Amino acid sequence: MLEIKEISKTDDREFWFGKIGDADWSAGKYLYSLLCGGTFYDLCGAESKVFLLTEGRELISFCTFSKTDDIPDTALTPWIGFVYTFPAFRGKRRIGKLIEHIYLLAKEQGHKNIYVSTDQKGLYEKFGFKFFQEMKDRRGEMSLVYKMDIEN
Repeated sequence: MLEIKEISKTDDREFWFGKIGDADWSAGKYLYSLLCGGTFYDLCGAESKVFLLTEGRELISFCTFSKTDDIPDTALTPWIGFVYTFPAFRGKRRIGKLIEHIYLLAKEQGHKNIYVSTDQKGLYEKFGFKFFQEMKDRRGEMSLVYKMDIEN
């Protein structure tokens, strides 16, 4: 059975950190280092959360919900970031379960929009995001920023 977990509320955090570190994606490895090094909240904001989509002890997808993300010095908030689905589970829109969970959380918190920064075209539109604008990321590279409106 699929389950959504918030990593800070799990008893076996280090186990799940390791699963994130197993991702074959440099940003996943970076998130792993932030979590293990205790700097995730410094970078993304004290209220930030890491959500996991699991089935038993298997990690299917993960992403973050944070005040800030890869786009520095912006008033845009909140962000979905570090969005990843392990290859064996792709093509089934599993990450959509986490996006929907975050959407409801953002709505509950009174936000009007959610943002995501990416180099992927055609992915986030499937989940209700619309292209917003291009912005420079922390490395000085251009990134596509998508926005999802939250209906109140």
